[in-house]
Amino acid sequence: MEILNIRVLNGPNYWSIRRHKLIWMKLDLQDLEEKPTNSIPGFRARLEKLFPGIYSHECSVGKPGGFLQRVDEGTWMGHVIEHLALELQSLAGMDVGFGRTRETSQKGIYNVVFSYMEAEAGVYAAKACVRIAQALVDGVDYDLSEDIQKLREIREDERLGPSTGSIVDEAVARGIPFIRLNRQSLVQLGYGINQRRIQATVASTTSNIAVEIACDKEETKNLLEKAEIPVPKGMICYDEDDLRMSINKIAYPIVTKPVNGNHGKGATTNIVDWDDAVKGLQAAKKYSRGVIVEKFITGYDHRVLVINYKFICAAKRTPASVTGDGKSTIQQLIDEVNKDPRRGYGHEKVLTSIKVDEFTLKILQEKNLTLDAVIPEGYELWLKPTANISTGGTATDVTDLVHPDNIFMCERIARIIGLDICGIDIMTPDLSQPISEAGGAILEVNAAPGFRMHLAPTDGLPRNVAEPVINMLFPTGSPSRIPIIAITGTNGKTTTTRLTAHLVRSKGYRVGYTTTDGIYIGNQLMMRGDCTGPVSAQFILKDPTVEFAVLETARGGILRAGLGFDHCDIAIVTNVQPDHLGLMGIDTVEQLAMVKSVVPETVWPDGYAILNADDDLVYRMKSDIQCKLALFSMNENNHRIQEHAERGGISAVAENGYVTIMKGTWKIRVDKIMNIPLTFGGKATFNIYNILPAVLAGYLRGFEIEEIRSALQTFIPSPATTPGRMNMFQFKNFQVLVDYAHNYTGLENLRKFIEKMDAKLKVGVVAGVGDRRDEDTIALGAIAAKTFDEIVIRQDKNLRGRTPDEIIELLTKGIQSVNPGKKIKVIPKESEAIEYVIKNAKKGSLITICSDVVPDVLDSILSYKEAEDQTEPL
Repeated sequence: MEILNIRVLNGPNYWSIRRHKLIWMKLDLQDLEEKPTNSIPGFRARLEKLFPGIYSHECSVGKPGGFLQRVDEGTWMGHVIEHLALELQSLAGMDVGFGRTRETSQKGIYNVVFSYMEAEAGVYAAKACVRIAQALVDGVDYDLSEDIQKLREIREDERLGPSTGSIVDEAVARGIPFIRLNRQSLVQLGYGINQRRIQATVASTTSNIAVEIACDKEETKNLLEKAEIPVPKGMICYDEDDLRMSINKIAYPIVTKPVNGNHGKGATTNIVDWDDAVKGLQAAKKYSRGVIVEKFITGYDHRVLVINYKFICAAKRTPASVTGDGKSTIQQLIDEVNKDPRRGYGHEKVLTSIKVDEFTLKILQEKNLTLDAVIPEGYELWLKPTANISTGGTATDVTDLVHPDNIFMCERIARIIGLDICGIDIMTPDLSQPISEAGGAILEVNAAPGFRMHLAPTDGLPRNVAEPVINMLFPTGSPSRIPIIAITGTNGKTTTTRLTAHLVRSKGYRVGYTTTDGIYIGNQLMMRGDCTGPVSAQFILKDPTVEFAVLETARGGILRAGLGFDHCDIAIVTNVQPDHLGLMGIDTVEQLAMVKSVVPETVWPDGYAILNADDDLVYRMKSDIQCKLALFSMNENNHRIQEHAERGGISAVAENGYVTIMKGTWKIRVDKIMNIPLTFGGKATFNIYNILPAVLAGYLRGFEIEEIRSALQTFIPSPATTPGRMNMFQFKNFQVLVDYAHNYTGLENLRKFIEKMDAKLKVGVVAGVGDRRDEDTIALGAIAAKTFDEIVIRQDKNLRGRTPDEIIELLTKGIQSVNPGKKIKVIPKESEAIEYVIKNAKKGSLITICSDVVPDVLDSILSYKEAEDQTEPL
């Protein structure tokens, strides 16, 4: 078998609207195409032996053992690999369950799709399971342990930690979208101007000064001490002389820790002699120049969590430990504790497995013990100096036991430091009594406190501590999203997007929009190029100044990675025409329509899908949408429009020379078609198709008719507003039209416009696109022959897998099928082709340039125009 391609999808996609995180693998079964599973001796037995849990896979049968039934009946290896990838990830602690396998139009080649939790783990699983499946076919033994461990390591490296993850999960549960901004814990919650950010449990609302104070343990102590908060006596030391002075003043037992440490790193507790004090000093100096030496406080380690300056919960923490039974060695006791199903690798479970490290060995050495020693029955041995959950510690929820005086003190501490999310470490025998009576002290105030001990304590009630974080970031009634209008289709997307963005901007919004030409915020071009995929969409959604997004959404991005957003408010589908067929597994126009339909299927239930009622494939999408429907048509008498109106639906139509909104039986005339510059006096019929859905989108968003009319009249087609789309240049003796028409349906629309133009000679500069089907390029040539008197064939910069001669031959074939005597000239370089047609332009001619690199073409035309203007007599 051979993997031909792997893609990571992370948004609504061709395979699933609801399941965003999918791996797509294009797999060539090669000779296994002729070997279903029931023809491979011993295959099921080997499969069940290696993956006993595969029995739980129901598959299409709908009951446990269903997939194995399919194996017995005979299924193909792509289907097997789909299930192996799901099971392998599950064995590594990643609960995934969605998959599907579909054959392609090429024999033996399959699309294998399955869900993942972490993208890198999904890709690894895809590759590993092809190896595993081959081993099962060949009857070769295979050890899964290495793959499982590797997947666990990837999971721990890639996934959000439990604290950040809990906040994200709470946000998602409330419908708040998120975007992970790096591979660590920086996450954006919400879109555009309404976004907030978190990094671990530090929020965008968290004071930087407060974090700096909390990270400086000595400064924290000073502030708290001055506020009459009990803290341990202590000093900062830099060398052994300072250390000796501190001990003389404080007296044993003491604690040493870095000034700016965290998670217990470099800390040594309960030091009772000089040698250990020196070792503690050295351990702390690995993390900071200054070392805090303070009195060791007896009692239990407690963590109090305060969010938005309100007490949320408290936990009593115990370091990793074992209890002797009088028979087992310490190592055996550790192994037994680690068998607890609640313990696992890293953060995969509620508790972390206990690892023997330098701190454990040091504790054993201090007690004259080794891992082979047997401790008495009932004796509890602490194995770590700190009570961190990440090193195997345990936590007991004591929220309901905390004394009101202690709650008041902790909320006051948060205010004193200025931390809106903080973890306060308290050493005291009992939090149910005021510290002033029970004794104890505040050890630390932590920025970015861990939530794990509260989310899933070893004992006691779990606390949803992410809820108050989201309440703080997004108070009741606060928006987290911005309006999104997404536009897809074969032709007309860019013009519709630009017009819609102009309409939104005219309303006063700061609009961000993506197009085939680039990314724009307001009137500013942020990035040049084809920016119609998910990365470009998220560029807009990540910008904190954007109030409204208008996103051109092409089929390539949907297939490569899915959509860059989870939902939109309005989706527009302009049309579906036979273009890009034979690419990325899309071979028919019906399949292409399924790709495009992903966009309207993501509209919120109270939003609108605006569909072209004149296009059968687009109109059919109404059966799959879960939102409201609006239609547009060039024909008000279209029976689909009439039926929609009878049901009280909203439409936009071309009616008696007007752009008209139909609301049930009512008609609202927006403007005369002749008055709208984009229609070129009504000649550009295809632009009316672009105007109708844009007008409808504005109306559905609540824009006034006068505002819509004004926007239509101020949207002037030009290189600035519609680059490469119907850009007309008037020279002294001829005209030049630049347009991006790059497929035969687009050129056919252009032909209908050109035939209305009064020109003595019509010259066209055209090119074929290398990755299109032969018949598409031939059709393009045929339409060019019907449109132009003379044709210049140029070449795109990117031939996309074709040779120049192949494209020229196909175009010529199409041209000659219409007019064998048509005048053709081949000038491969676009700039030279433009130079030729302009320098040889005849009086009264119309030159149409179907452009490749639009900015370069426009610059070239403008330079010729300026040169002509400079030669004009004064």
